[in-house]
Amino acid sequence: MFTTTVSLPTWVFLLLLIAASYAVVMSVLFPGVRWFIRRRLNRAVDKLNSSLQIKIRPLQRTKRQVLIDQLMFDQEIIALIEHQAQQENIPRDALQQKVKNYAREIVPSFNAYVYYQVFYWLAKKISRFIYRVRVAAARPEKLQSIDPDATVVFVMNHRSNMDYVLISYLAAERTTLSYAVGEWARVFPLEGLIRAMGAFFVRRGSQNPLYRKVLERYVYMATKSGVCQAVFLEGGLSRDGLLGEPKLGFLDYILRNFDWQTDRNVVFVPVGINYDHVLEDQNLLAWDDKSNRLSTGQHLKKVWKFLRLNLFAGSRQRWRRYGYASVNFGVPVSMSDYCKSNQLDFNHMTKEQRIPKVAELASFLMDSLRYVMPILPVPILAVVLLRIEDKPMTSIEIVSACDELIDDMIKRGAAMKPGEKPRHRTMSNSLDMLKERGLLIEQDDHYKVNPKHRALLLYYANSIEHWWNPK
Repeated sequence: MFTTTVSLPTWVFLLLLIAASYAVVMSVLFPGVRWFIRRRLNRAVDKLNSSLQIKIRPLQRTKRQVLIDQLMFDQEIIALIEHQAQQENIPRDALQQKVKNYAREIVPSFNAYVYYQVFYWLAKKISRFIYRVRVAAARPEKLQSIDPDATVVFVMNHRSNMDYVLISYLAAERTTLSYAVGEWARVFPLEGLIRAMGAFFVRRGSQNPLYRKVLERYVYMATKSGVCQAVFLEGGLSRDGLLGEPKLGFLDYILRNFDWQTDRNVVFVPVGINYDHVLEDQNLLAWDDKSNRLSTGQHLKKVWKFLRLNLFAGSRQRWRRYGYASVNFGVPVSMSDYCKSNQLDFNHMTKEQRIPKVAELASFLMDSLRYVMPILPVPILAVVLLRIEDKPMTSIEIVSACDELIDDMIKRGAAMKPGEKPRHRTMSNSLDMLKERGLLIEQDDHYKVNPKHRALLLYYANSIEHWWNPK
């Protein structure tokens, strides 16, 4: 009975072989490989946590699908689904599927290995390749004393897409950052890398109440879990160099359920970012004129030109082209202390009561950003050169006027110490940088503004406008 030979067609045998191989791989090999990788990753995270001031939180180590499921079955989201289903006569299953799609779009998939072994390495190399990077803190001892269990939120101005790279590189030795990133980055393979960095995607200006509720609940979940976040308070890139009006949406998401007496403390850290040369400055100035915006091909051409000019150039030569990039960390704002001193209970306020108080906090944080805005050589030169209008000045006269301007700003309270003033040689190099870019006209060591690029100089001068043109 058991010695009977069974004949099978070759194609059936191959199908059975493939099915058996697939079963072995999925049931034995894949779980084993996943266990091995996760074990190694957990060890790496534990090792990182021993050196980070603000540790990687359990939420960041949770499987992405688990977080998506938590959002799908969040009670506030379910309540909104019920309301919309009744009011708009939409099937609940359709609304639930929308929530699932929104959650998949928003929720990151943080990977410590990618963050530190790939992104941190790239951020460090790119930042130091293009700029001379400077970092400072208004009150270093205050930064050191932040409660490591608090939810830290870096609130920053937004001058360049390099901001993401620069601040991640400079903060990496203390913490990991979770950014809100616009839809522009949802392209392959950038999307996967950004998610692995812990960033989450946001639809700017979306008025869809269901989407906004899913985003709100994810921000609440991350804040409640202590995930360190980074927020551009203006919402988008500055088009004129000035600090824009603060956007309240993200701050409101963080604070609307915040109970300062029982919840994990939230600490806002103002971070001022400034550059001697913003890589996309001309494109930002022409943003409102769609005919002057660069096409994809023109962007690629500019990237190729940038690489061709800089890949084989020395560090000093690149510095003479791009100058400094500077980051100043301001004085942390503890929300438990802020709420206590201002007698605020955000979680017990109606929307009409809460929004004005959030606006007051946003205005306070914007003032803190202005205070720590880095004062760099090119913005200083831009102010001096715009003041003289069409009257040519020698390089010595310009540098002397810059010294006087810096002294005046320090007297006004700028976060710069006399010992941090740029040297005369640095100012001369920056003057040469502006001349090489065509922003200045020079003849026999006499400089004046090139009328074609006056708006560009004003863009740089505006970054410190609150010090030289106080209202």
